[in-house]
Amino acid sequence: MIVKETLDNGLTLITESIPEVRSVAVGVWLKRGSRHERPEQTGISHFIEHMVFKGTKTRSAERIAEEMDSIGGHMDAFTAKEYASFHLKVLDQHLSVAVDILGDIVMNPLFDPVEMAREKKVIFEEINMVEDTPDDLVMELFAEAFWPGHPLGRSILGSKRSLGPLRRADLARFFARVYQPSNILIAAAGHLEHEVASALVRRHFCGLRARRSPANGRAPRSVTRVVTRSKRELEQVHICLGTAGLAQTDPDRYGCYVLNTVLGGSMSSRLFQNIREKRGLVYSISSGVTAYSDAGLFSIYAATSRDSVREVIHLTLEEIRRLCAEKLGEEELRRAKDHLKGSLVLSLEYTGARMSQLAREEIYFGRTFTLDELLDEIEAVTADDVQRVASELFRERVAASVLGDLRRWRPREKDLVV
Repeated sequence: MIVKETLDNGLTLITESIPEVRSVAVGVWLKRGSRHERPEQTGISHFIEHMVFKGTKTRSAERIAEEMDSIGGHMDAFTAKEYASFHLKVLDQHLSVAVDILGDIVMNPLFDPVEMAREKKVIFEEINMVEDTPDDLVMELFAEAFWPGHPLGRSILGSKRSLGPLRRADLARFFARVYQPSNILIAAAGHLEHEVASALVRRHFCGLRARRSPANGRAPRSVTRVVTRSKRELEQVHICLGTAGLAQTDPDRYGCYVLNTVLGGSMSSRLFQNIREKRGLVYSISSGVTAYSDAGLFSIYAATSRDSVREVIHLTLEEIRRLCAEKLGEEELRRAKDHLKGSLVLSLEYTGARMSQLAREEIYFGRTFTLDELLDEIEAVTADDVQRVASELFRERVAASVLGDLRRWRPREKDLVV
């Protein structure tokens, strides 16, 4: 049973009672992310995510860790482009401890300057790690070139240049402006009673007061271009091809999910079978869908040798052209739908996933969907829908980012025409 409640101060609480389990996942979700930063603040949301667990006015970082370990709980956090989350998973009998800790880090963050200096070094190493992870780096290069000058094109981590000057007052000011009730959603799923969860949330979060908060700003304008970066130490050439996708609430999103599954989103997909399995040209190749409130991205990633990169791009575009020109057969459409439905059902068997699903649906739709609703939407997709979505997404040519030991080779724009 799912219950939604808005507290007097504007904070939203959503719970799902799952009597057959013994765990509870509970999270504070902020409806703001790296998109809501000014250019000179890039990375501050992610920095705050790190810092809230580094001590509060009543708990040290060590005590927070000890309390979680003493109850066998799991604690995690992340920052995305349009939201952020701090969440805990505990036994049902320890829900009060979990809400107490979450309330403490939101209401009483310390932002100790000594801890800040230490944590900056940690984040700098995280930035360095992306530089050493080519599949992540090629996607960062793509987004920056595809949405130039827009926050959605910037790295969530920020840069050493943007993070270096940040001081305690900067974090405290940003935190106070953004972490206010209308931006906060608390979601919980597991063995719980809504009334009990509500009482705990009221006790620990009633002190939050409404303030003005940054809005989403303008939607990004995509630029179809080719960007390359030579990195001689890499053995493979890493490729990202992409085009503007669909926003989170677009009515055609389910057709896009099926399209992605058929093209490169599964082991039986066309890209995986025709480029890896039949020709052995790659180890990794896949497609993916990224969706935001007012924009989206449909991307394809592959890694291959420099000798094979032209052929991999050519074969990938051939598969895209075929999806635009020909309707799916019944068997392939059925397989894609069943894959999506099976993946969805299996993913929601865990309380953490159920809690995340509640939060994301509330953030983007202002409501929750039953599992049957989601399955029915997938089932309603037709071969005509998939062909139409493919034709609308891939109209002319794709954008590209390429990373590796390129030497003199560069992809030509005319080679990226669909």
